[in-house]
Amino acid sequence: MSLQPFVNKKVLILTADGRTLIGMLLSCDQLTNLVLGDTVERVIRPPEDEEPSAEVSHGLYVIRGENVAVCGLVDEELDTSIDWEKVRGSVIGGVRHS
Repeated sequence: MSLQPFVNKKVLILTADGRTLIGMLLSCDQLTNLVLGDTVERVIRPPEDEEPSAEVSHGLYVIRGENVAVCGLVDEELDTSIDWEKVRGSVIGGVRHS
């Protein structure tokens, strides 16, 4: 599946090492190498962690295709309605290659 229809739209990327990145998809190629603009990494803390969840700004961000596990469009209205500092969840594990 081509990601071309997602260009210039806000996407969420789950990486092979379990990171969650949100940004504007600026470019992609046939190897799924991605360029994101206004990128934010969401760090969701587990319920037992006292530290609040956080969003870390990265700006312009390049992701190699081999590190992309999932790419999807973001519902911006729903996304802005959530207070991400209060969100808790289990850690997403990395991708296992056999």
